[in-house]
Amino acid sequence: MKIPDLSNYDHLIGGFCGGVTSTVACHPFDLLKIRFSANEGHALRPQYTSYLDAVRKIVKVEGIRGLYQGWTPSLIGASISWGLYFQWYNSLRKYLNENLSTGSEMVNNLISGCVTGSAIMCITNPIWLTKTRLCLQYENQQAKKYSGMLDCMRQTVRQEGIPGLYRGFVTGVIGTTHGAVQIAAYSWMVDKRCAARGLPNNSFLSQTDYVVASSTSKILATTITFPYQVLRTRMQDHNTDYRGVWKTTLRTVQNEGIAGLWKGCLIANIRQLPSAVITFLTYENVKRLVGMTKNQK
Repeated sequence: MKIPDLSNYDHLIGGFCGGVTSTVACHPFDLLKIRFSANEGHALRPQYTSYLDAVRKIVKVEGIRGLYQGWTPSLIGASISWGLYFQWYNSLRKYLNENLSTGSEMVNNLISGCVTGSAIMCITNPIWLTKTRLCLQYENQQAKKYSGMLDCMRQTVRQEGIPGLYRGFVTGVIGTTHGAVQIAAYSWMVDKRCAARGLPNNSFLSQTDYVVASSTSKILATTITFPYQVLRTRMQDHNTDYRGVWKTTLRTVQNEGIAGLWKGCLIANIRQLPSAVITFLTYENVKRLVGMTKNQK
């Protein structure tokens, strides 16, 4: 049976599969990152002495499924985001390289990443908001406020209006610099590796090359841009009343110092590093398989 030519959607399909795979494998790390980023010491939250202590307390009360709170919006959001991101980013990057001379391919990569990320954030912010709120339903609370993703959206709209679904949107747009730095650094390293091996751009490299490029670019992007994740998490948290990027920043720094802006950065790197490697490895391999459907006889 002839397989349809899907090569025009290789980035979309590869990114979709990468988002699904990484979420299934790494969601518990994401939950821990969100909880540590949101924790300003308020008595309503369970206080964890370490990441291992958090896992023990969550599992003791809610079982293993407690580590997968917010899994549904995470799965939906990651698959849509990565699929659209790779497809739109590569299309825009190609257009800029062919039609707009900025004098630097890295600049074109950063522009492509920021524009693409901002467009996708307009679509996915409500999904990420529900993920954050579901992840912040603690095991020490007698009753859970939300029963699931759709219930969270319904209650948010009823209590806060449609704008409530876009809490944290500004920090999310600022956070597109994270994706832009990551994808720009990744693309640059892959292109340089292709050149070093005498191969044209977009050639299929070894798995080791992709692991090195994805892990290095992710650590760089996460560490540099992490404060936006803390601010966004706190602004989306239904347990507190953080509002406004500037006010949230000042409140965090005044109460916890500059280091408060990097709360959860370690677990973010621990979580996002394997997630990035899984996402990009899956993306590159699925993209290659999809590309093989072109011009089949």
